[in-house]
Amino acid sequence: MINKLFAALALMLFMSPAWANMCPSLMGEIDQALADEAIVAELDESKLEKVRELRQQGEQYHNDGEHDQSVEALNEAKGILGI
Repeated sequence: MINKLFAALALMLFMSPAWANMCPSLMGEIDQALADEAIVAELDESKLEKVRELRQQGEQYHNDGEHDQSVEALNEAKGILGI
């Protein structure tokens, strides 16, 4: 039992830096999509505004060290963009 607990703790310690490094990559993908006129043209203004809002939230979460929330917000924005 203690071995399993130790293994879970070790895994969590290694996962946090992975999530932290994922956020800038996701932000870059969103920024690249927002710069693509063809992708932007497919969205109505409300969806485009939602993407920008989620992108900003994701960056704020990342800066605050809340990487799970950052990844969640950024992936939602990617879903709206269709990327």
